Amino acid sequence: MLMNWKKLLSPQRFMREDIPPGKWVDIRSEFQRDFDRIIFSSPFRRLQSKTQVFPLPEKTFVHNRMTHSLEVASVGRSLGNLVFNMLENKLCNSDAGIVSEIGSVVATACLVHDMGNPPFGHSGEKAISNFFHKGEGVILKKHFNEQQYNDLAAFEGNANLLRLLTHKFRGRREGGYAMTYASLGTIIKYPYSSLLSKDKKKYGHFYSENEPFEKIIKHCGIPKISENPLIFARHPLVYLVEAADDICYQVMDMEDAMKLNIIHKNQLIELYMDFFNPKTDAGRIRKINQTIKEVSDSNEQMAFLRAMVIGKLTEETANAFVDNYNEIMQGSFESKLLKHIDEKPLKALKNIAEIAIKEVYKHPSVVKIEIAGYNVLGALMSEFTNALLNTESDYSEKILSLLPAQYLPESDNMYDKMRSVTDFISGMTDKYAVNVYRQIKGIDL
Repeated sequence: MLMNWKKLLSPQRFMREDIPPGKWVDIRSEFQRDFDRIIFSSPFRRLQSKTQVFPLPEKTFVHNRMTHSLEVASVGRSLGNLVFNMLENKLCNSDAGIVSEIGSVVATACLVHDMGNPPFGHSGEKAISNFFHKGEGVILKKHFNEQQYNDLAAFEGNANLLRLLTHKFRGRREGGYAMTYASLGTIIKYPYSSLLSKDKKKYGHFYSENEPFEKIIKHCGIPKISENPLIFARHPLVYLVEAADDICYQVMDMEDAMKLNIIHKNQLIELYMDFFNPKTDAGRIRKINQTIKEVSDSNEQMAFLRAMVIGKLTEETANAFVDNYNEIMQGSFESKLLKHIDEKPLKALKNIAEIAIKEVYKHPSVVKIEIAGYNVLGALMSEFTNALLNTESDYSEKILSLLPAQYLPESDNMYDKMRSVTDFISGMTDKYAVNVYRQIKGIDL
């Protein structure tokens, strides 16, 4: 049985079941409204001050989480539109109308895909996890069930994103951002809980979001893959979101590395040209050579070459989706689309990944900010956790006065208290986290 596009692309809004889609007169579709709702949100704006890979320098522009997310959304929209064009003749008339919107749905999911990540990139996730796994927070383990403890000891930005979009924080409305079920289904990259975090490392929802997760899965008609452990299939559009993210970070991280003189321009040109097959991409190669001759500005040359690479990978990914369409719609596809592209660009992607690991992600500037993430977030986790555990002391009272009202614990339950701390700290920007750390430690007065 194939999944049903009408359910997968439901325009109904989460926790707004009493309001039928399209009730309010608006030139935008429900999915376009999702995109705009995120663009104007505070968590999205904060991404401009969160690390992508490299520290955010004053002089040389490198990507932050916001610019990365905007680029991923651009590629995701193109991917969705291209896939629809390729599938249109295969779809029945009743499906074609709604499937034409997949570009908007994928773009929205791409836009939010990093909003659950804490400051300092992936080292921020590790710093929060380490506090509960090996740090001071390990003594609290007895207060949690297995899933609750895994949520904290293996903190996951993807699960945090679902919480951010659906949870009713204090003073906020029911249903969080009240996104459409289609958009929420498309952001669940890992459709299982933290009970599988040891085997699969990543997961899609916290214990606190068990009910919203199940509601989204059921509403979208996504099939169950396994009962024990409980695993569901992916929403088909997740594969496009994942590919758009992978295309952007693999290509753009290398361009940032060139701007920071970590790799040479000529090396990057060679890496980019390796994506094109002289036989099948002769037209593209000719266009690249012609443009490089006409344009003398090196940045413009690289921008054009990078755009051609992204265009090539977008086309390859769309082909891979269509080629594996039945498996994807059955929920039996268990791979990345980028692993199913032609041999030439696939080899080029693997080559870039190897160089990135050796020369980029282990560069001193990257390692230093990861170390800073451990120290800053580790200290903040300690300060706010101890304050919540000892609320009667004068010092704790002063620390907790820094906690915004929306993040105050919802009960005396230890899990709720720790969710409160991780909600607050994971939502910080890099700069704000450092400032709070320095102020608490008396470094800045």
